[in-house]
Amino acid sequence: MTEINAVLDDPNEPRLITETGVAARVAAIAAGVLGTLGYRLVRVKVTNRDGGTVQIMAERPDGTMSIDDCEAASRALSPVLDVEDPISSAYRLEMSSPGIDRPLVRLSDFVRWAGHEVKVEMAHAVDTRKRFRGILIGAEGDMAVVRRTDARADEEATVRLPLADINDARLVLTDALIREALRAAKAAGQALDEEAEAFLDGEEEGDADADEAPTDETPAPVAPARKPASTKQASGKPVANKGATGKVAGKKAKGAKPTSKKSNAKKKSGFEATPASTVKETH
Repeated sequence: MTEINAVLDDPNEPRLITETGVAARVAAIAAGVLGTLGYRLVRVKVTNRDGGTVQIMAERPDGTMSIDDCEAASRALSPVLDVEDPISSAYRLEMSSPGIDRPLVRLSDFVRWAGHEVKVEMAHAVDTRKRFRGILIGAEGDMAVVRRTDARADEEATVRLPLADINDARLVLTDALIREALRAAKAAGQALDEEAEAFLDGEEEGDADADEAPTDETPAPVAPARKPASTKQASGKPVANKGATGKVAGKKAKGAKPTSKKSNAKKKSGFEATPASTVKETH
């Protein structure tokens, strides 16, 4: 248990899943800046969305990341990226938390999120398959252990996937995952809206009814989690460890004007955010 806690709390724990190309250059710069602030880099994505977007996901070692954290990270990163100039053209810098259905990039992620559903894509096939979906059992040495939910009767349900060969791994948005995020938010003192409170209250009442109900009665199932319109939106603030600010950055900035960008929050959690953002017009 002591060794597990040491892994979970290590601020310098290296990532197992990293970037290539331009994103790798941005990641090398961002990791150092974020580290001085007490944050850890989760992922960097460089896309052509909105004329060029650099999305940087970060978190504290305990997995949390508030809107204030994102704003602080954005303020620190923007001038450094302007000086280092890893991307020559104008781009939109979006700072965000990993989100509820987050990517898993460190050994500690596979330990911390054991018990939840995951999707994993491998660089090399394991038992003739590259894509796996199931319940994350945890990590054993250099292997991620997953119990497949789609295994046939003649297939082994539990698979061990080499962590070094994982291309992409992320949590699947489920009721159980949302409940855990809401409980964590409530325990941290974050105010929940009526929909989120009702979701948690309904679960507790459902558990009590199930204990008292006759065995021939089946309680009504909880409605399934609803995915947002876009799970790739960087500016959402789903629950306690969620939040983001966006910033358009680039060379030769001629001016600045404040803008507002409203996100699609996870409907089940009931959280919405209108993060602060600063736009720099570049040419």
